Amino acid sequence: MSYVNRHLIHQINQSARLIAKKANEQLEPFGLYSSQWSVLYCLRTIGPMTQKEIWSYLNVEAPTVTRTIKRLEENGWVQRRQGEDKREKLVVLTKEAEKKYEEINVKMLKFEEELLADFRDEDKEAFSHLFRMFLQQ
Repeated sequence: MSYVNRHLIHQINQSARLIAKKANEQLEPFGLYSSQWSVLYCLRTIGPMTQKEIWSYLNVEAPTVTRTIKRLEENGWVQRRQGEDKREKLVVLTKEAEKKYEEINVKMLKFEEELLADFRDEDKEAFSHLFRMFLQQ
């Protein structure tokens, strides 16, 4: 087994933690954490979703998403609405969240650009390709 294979998962995990830490610094002025931003991004990109759809999409355990949504709801970022089925609750962005979203997204896109500035476009494409493959497993 090569050195790369023995340490790749650890390196990915450490990189993800570092990115989350730096993202939290960017999101602090908005009173958000990266885990909360992931939910907001998901809802804005995909649209209203059930909690199950959110945790499935984000590959996060249900209790974690439940707590995150509860905090977002308490802080006015999301609300739960009745779905088509009476038992189904959809999570949606509030009007206030919709207004603030673009400002936050611009900041996060700039953060991403700065974070990846030293990488060649080919490297970024390779990262993207490999992560898509990994997520499809």
